[in-house]
Amino acid sequence: MPSRSSSSSTGLTAWLLIAAVIILADQFTKVLIIGSFELGDVHPVTSFFDLVRAHNFGAAFSFLNHGPGLQRWFFLGLGLAAAAFIVWILRRHGHQKLFCWALTLILGGALGNVIDRTIHGYVVDFIQVHAGGWYFPAFNVADSAITVGAVLLVLDELRRVRRT
Repeated sequence: MPSRSSSSSTGLTAWLLIAAVIILADQFTKVLIIGSFELGDVHPVTSFFDLVRAHNFGAAFSFLNHGPGLQRWFFLGLGLAAAAFIVWILRRHGHQKLFCWALTLILGGALGNVIDRTIHGYVVDFIQVHAGGWYFPAFNVADSAITVGAVLLVLDELRRVRRT
């Protein structure tokens, strides 16, 4: 019979592999955009969706994009600290599926953006959604994973509260 630590490390490995797939998808799409678009290029796909190339020096969805420059190091450090904390939580709670899906999405997204900050000094964004003259800030696969992960965390907490 496997020990608790070997089964928890097996679970952790699965969660880390899923995070790696998110990172690979994020980085692959960014490489495609960098190779095909100049900074500022906009290619309409539908009446409400464009592919663009934007450089985000701030956080998700361009928060603090025009800060003094220290945000690169702050968000890089924050992403690495969050990743370490998430791995520690996944190791302890790997059996809680929805909770771990949420954390894994956040982990993959955070590390995808950390890679950009390390290599480029900014995050490459390329998804632009708009309607009626209103434009949502450009984002990427990593930002999407972080957002979905946050929603899943809220759902997991609502389910937990409902059970008690």
